[in-house]
Amino acid sequence: MANSSIKIRAKVKGGVCEVKALINHPMETGLRKDKKTGKVIPAHYIQEVTCQHNGKDVVTGMWGGAISTNPYLSFMVDGAKKGDTISLSWVDNTGAKDSDEGEVK
Repeated sequence: MANSSIKIRAKVKGGVCEVKALINHPMETGLRKDKKTGKVIPAHYIQEVTCQHNGKDVVTGMWGGAISTNPYLSFMVDGAKKGDTISLSWVDNTGAKDSDEGEVK
């Protein structure tokens, strides 16, 4: 995707693939107030993150408002080889979603 909110990198090292992903998202809890207006900033956070290796789920995370702005996710996948596909997708509490995929290097 050209304008994806996700940057994903996957690299095999020592027989194990390390996946690193950075997601551009505000991750608002719904508890902070706008400093200028004093009004509560509405909740806006990622609820579910899913990662697949060649179409098979390898990681699923259920997140909430306690995750920081622009979250970083890193994990290892056993059995991945150069040229395989790693894809990551998310859905937030407003129904917005995004996904991206990368090739294991």
